[in-house]
Amino acid sequence: MNILMMTNTYLPHVGGVARSVEWTSGELRSRGHRVLVVAPEFEGMPLLEDNVVRIPAIQHFNGSDFSVKVPVLGFLKKHLDRFSPEIVHAHHPFLLGSTAVRVATQREIPLIFTYHTNYEQYTHYVPGDSPRMKQFVLQLAKGYCNLCDHVIAPSESIMEVLKQRGVTTEITSIPTGIRIEQFERGQGGKFRKRLGIPERAFVVGHVGRLAPEKNLDFLARSVAEFMNRRKDSCFLVVGSGPSSGRIREVFVKDGMEKRLYMPGTLEKEELVNAYHAMDLFVFTSRSETQGMVLAEAMSTSLPVVALDGPGVREVVRDGENGKLLWQESTEFFSRALEDIFLLEERDLHVYRNKARKTAERLTLSSCVDRLYSIYEKVERGTPSLIDPEVNFWESTMDQLKAEWDLIRNIAEAAALSLQKDKRTDR
Repeated sequence: MNILMMTNTYLPHVGGVARSVEWTSGELRSRGHRVLVVAPEFEGMPLLEDNVVRIPAIQHFNGSDFSVKVPVLGFLKKHLDRFSPEIVHAHHPFLLGSTAVRVATQREIPLIFTYHTNYEQYTHYVPGDSPRMKQFVLQLAKGYCNLCDHVIAPSESIMEVLKQRGVTTEITSIPTGIRIEQFERGQGGKFRKRLGIPERAFVVGHVGRLAPEKNLDFLARSVAEFMNRRKDSCFLVVGSGPSSGRIREVFVKDGMEKRLYMPGTLEKEELVNAYHAMDLFVFTSRSETQGMVLAEAMSTSLPVVALDGPGVREVVRDGENGKLLWQESTEFFSRALEDIFLLEERDLHVYRNKARKTAERLTLSSCVDRLYSIYEKVERGTPSLIDPEVNFWESTMDQLKAEWDLIRNIAEAAALSLQKDKRTDR
């Protein structure tokens, strides 16, 4: 099958969506399918890439680490004519997501959409952020789902949220799988030595994009509170982003900057080594739909302490493979870290073993099996038009309808957000 992936974030951007597209595309290609990825240009991207088409884009949109594509009419046509896609898989509802609707309509092929992100949590990157803007984004994303042939939710809780919001398109819950074999072996001791982390220190770790929507101020304060009580502990933060300075501020204020280790963004072997250098993984984001780093951490047998949220509660089992906290309290969170710290080796081994078993249920191969079954299902459901005149007429009308649907979706989202905002004002 010829599969067209359209995403607003891709390598070398570090994040869950970029990794999901990369891993899923690679697994599909290993099975003999052709996959073409369409993504914006991004700072530091390779000069030569196979099976990737880059769209000109504005870098570091509004101070973020995202790029925003510049519309180039007809830019894709020659690439798509050569590739002949049989299915379109969109990974965002905006920007290239709109292009995905047009491509699917013009070529009369199915459109799949994966709801990777709680988009209302990212409106601070847009000028004029407000409750009205959040409501607008929610309605726009819901409307986009209803323009698609099938929606993929990365977790059961997100699937239920989408249904409650009014998504009527069929939804299937399929997490992004991970290559757990890549995380099995790492040189944690060597990594600690390179960073100067004491051999016997208890290492609390975090991996991810360091951005405001990840709730990292709360995480830093909670870990610092724990470390104030446990002098033989330290904090290892892997990643980069606009919140890195705030994390440092917390530890400087508490006089523990020498026990904070921030090596920046790591990839491949060094990322695996970093996981193996940790004793416990921590996670406080409430904006996730899945939280791929949780599965990565557990594939290295790390127990996890996390705040409850969509996409998190499916992975972290309280009292089994970690601690899942419902209340956002630095006292409760720091005490949960201490509970793990104080475990006897025998009990800690049980946590580690169950963490590993959790990761084994999220293998890339099994998740792609389920995804491909959806591809086959929607492709069989796409009608075939034989008569050229009928085909031309139907195709033209479908394209007009697609444009109208996109415009109507924006208008309806704006109207609903304004209505809800007026009710709030009263």
